[in-house]
Amino acid sequence: MSPTDPLGVEFFARDVQIVARDLVGRWLRHGEVVLRITETEAYHQDETGCHAWKGRTARNASLFGPPGTAYVYLCYGIHHMLNLVCDREGYAAAALIRAAEPVSGLDVVRARRGGRDGPVLLTGPGKVGQALGLDLGFDGHPLCAPGGLEVLTGAPVGEVRVGPRVGIDYARPEHRDAPWRYAAPGTRWVSHPKTLR
Repeated sequence: MSPTDPLGVEFFARDVQIVARDLVGRWLRHGEVVLRITETEAYHQDETGCHAWKGRTARNASLFGPPGTAYVYLCYGIHHMLNLVCDREGYAAAALIRAAEPVSGLDVVRARRGGRDGPVLLTGPGKVGQALGLDLGFDGHPLCAPGGLEVLTGAPVGEVRVGPRVGIDYARPEHRDAPWRYAAPGTRWVSHPKTLR
């Protein structure tokens, strides 16, 4: 199987913890930009870190959609955050893409990120969204359709590092501290590396 083969719906139609872990090393492609996923976080409706904890709203409706679609939301009115919907339709679960590293299209990524270079380009979910050129128009986008934003086979990793998710201080302690963040080992292209083990 080629690294550039797109992943199908069946990849996403699994438990979000499994998918979030398995996404590490996979590739995201939008136009000429291809990024290797280096860090993800898992969220689902039965825990207080998830946007769907209190039910469906206009903002989080895509979270309840079919697996293999994008849930994109605006954070702080600035950052477009990319989540990949998992599990089954009607059950809100998604993997947040927290960090990545460039595979191709580096010049485009650097231009979109203000000329920056090195891991600071892509170590944060808002940075990933900016590098891919995402906006709210991608919310509900089918990731398994050809063209547009796609998730590719890439080069999955065997072992991953784990740690607590970031930026969810509002969640209950058992959810806030759960090791539901997954990261590639041996790379600088991850956020908050000191909290990973």
